[in-house]
Amino acid sequence: MHGLNPPQKEAVAYTTGPLLVLAGAGSGKTRVITEKIAHLIASGQREARHIAAITFTNKAAKEMRERVARRIKGDAADGLTVTTFHSLGLRFLQIEHDKAGLRRGFSIFDADDQMAIIKDLAPNGLKNDALYALQNLISTAKNNALTPEQAAEAARSTREREAAGIYARYQERLQAFNAVDFDDLIRLPLQLLEADADLAAGWRERLRYLLVDECQDTNGAQYRLLKQLAGPKGNMTCVGDDDQSIYAWRGAQPENLDLLAQDYPNLKVIKLEQNYRCSGRILRCANTLIAKNPHAHLKQLWSQHGDGEPVRVWACRNNEHEAERVAAEIHYLHQAKEIPWGEFALLFRGNHQSRPLEKALQLLRIPYHLTGGTAFLERAEVKDVLSWLRVLANPDDDAAFLRAIAAPKREVGATTLEKLAAMAQTAGMPLSKAAGQIGFLKQLTPRAAAGLDEFTRVVDALRDDAERLTPAELVPQLAERSGLLGMIRSQCKDEASFLRRKANLDELASWFEGARGGGPGELAAQLALLSNADRGEPGNAVRLMSLHAAKGLEFRVVFVVGCEDGNLPHEASLEENRLEEERRLMYVGITRAKERLYLAHSAEIKRWGELQHLLPSRFLDELPAGDLLRDGSDPERETAEKKQRGRAHMDAIAALFND
Repeated sequence: MHGLNPPQKEAVAYTTGPLLVLAGAGSGKTRVITEKIAHLIASGQREARHIAAITFTNKAAKEMRERVARRIKGDAADGLTVTTFHSLGLRFLQIEHDKAGLRRGFSIFDADDQMAIIKDLAPNGLKNDALYALQNLISTAKNNALTPEQAAEAARSTREREAAGIYARYQERLQAFNAVDFDDLIRLPLQLLEADADLAAGWRERLRYLLVDECQDTNGAQYRLLKQLAGPKGNMTCVGDDDQSIYAWRGAQPENLDLLAQDYPNLKVIKLEQNYRCSGRILRCANTLIAKNPHAHLKQLWSQHGDGEPVRVWACRNNEHEAERVAAEIHYLHQAKEIPWGEFALLFRGNHQSRPLEKALQLLRIPYHLTGGTAFLERAEVKDVLSWLRVLANPDDDAAFLRAIAAPKREVGATTLEKLAAMAQTAGMPLSKAAGQIGFLKQLTPRAAAGLDEFTRVVDALRDDAERLTPAELVPQLAERSGLLGMIRSQCKDEASFLRRKANLDELASWFEGARGGGPGELAAQLALLSNADRGEPGNAVRLMSLHAAKGLEFRVVFVVGCEDGNLPHEASLEENRLEEERRLMYVGITRAKERLYLAHSAEIKRWGELQHLLPSRFLDELPAGDLLRDGSDPERETAEKKQRGRAHMDAIAALFND
């Protein structure tokens, strides 16, 4: 435990009951979890194979796994589980698939697959907003661990009753496809564990100690799953921070931290309040702001760092002016202070705010990376490969079959597919199996029958390849033999476009590097759990991202733009007087900064062709005035800085012309 502070040491050493570690921003919570895993193994209290560390992103799990590997020598860490809630749910269902009514190789349906089924089941003529509302109601019911029958009983409105009815038929469709959706990865294991005491006891024996990161982000079903796995003894350490709970919109319940004390009366609470990240001024701003929120567990973060630079508050004319100031300041600090591009972050409330920022950065040739742009896993060629992988693993997956058969089309049109679907339904078999039946093929046109026959032969050959190829080798083989590469080439007007799209498939293959077998179904299932945020680091580039996406990251210099009422806090929160989560969002933005923090607001913005006047965010007035440097508050300093930055800006523009 060398280098840990006293509360961190106490959290690592305490293993005799349930523990809640309230870890403030930048307080070293990941190190505490890593050291505790090492302590449990080294002290002989638990073998690695009986320990599970659970977090919310694959990226965080990967980082934690790497830290543990560096901390524990030899093979002592073999069998350790470091995973996300959904990956753990997937592992559970792969082991207990019979009890869940699933067959091996089941598919995981993504949001597009879900919407396709809901659209098919919903009344005709429903607009997209209504369809998304139905999808959200079904997801909410699942996140509350409700069966379709329970959702119908709980319905309080016509819309909720309609959603419950569609939920029931949706689940029947999933069962027919031998598939689950993302929410089922929590709901199904929870229902099985709550209904079967012997099964629950077996899993508690398998996972004898749990460590849960970001516990404030758990929803109702995830918290109940945690309780089932931990059992009445509560052999677990939960790490969380109610001040950083910013995901209520996707079901997170920060009150779960309070439920722990009710469900486990012997719960020990340890606070981590020493911040290792932020300068004194930045930390005082964060503390003063978040103190306005009600707290069940009040924390007061402190730091041994000096005060550092004042927090800058910029009053800009509009968002273009705001973007120009941000880009110029980044360029100046990079040149004058030698701060690497990758140590700058531009944070905003919504992704639409990135456009003027990108334009300003491009003008000064500043490299940047936009998080949450076109999602890698949403690209057409990537989704096509994943559909093929699903068909290889799960012949019952009609949704994957319909996408794969069209990539490329093989002379199989909508009319042929409708006829095939009717024959398959009559025979009670999936589309992929029907496509291989000679009797069915004879009822189709010769060209359509030849196309389906070719597809079936390619699938069978690739299924054989999957038995002998590594996962990384299978993807390029699939892209070539399926005809996908040829299709992509025919769609591209030039070689550069083709190479860009082919590079996406190469990157997809690289995601599987080091994967240990498991077949195409395992690959597709694991990829279904990934998000765009799980991709590799973007390198030395300025980071542009939403405040939600920035959680867990840190940078030497942070700009929070769009600090206006109606934006941050958001308009809906103002109308409903729900400012607590918006304040936490601002708190997360502030505490990403280590050395320098800029908070910018605009006087006006053009929306839908009309000029709208804006007021500075009310959160700015909640910050300690003595730690802020607002525009106009120090004219001499501002004049000198303008000269410095203006000279640097002109030099940058001159360099562009010289190039």
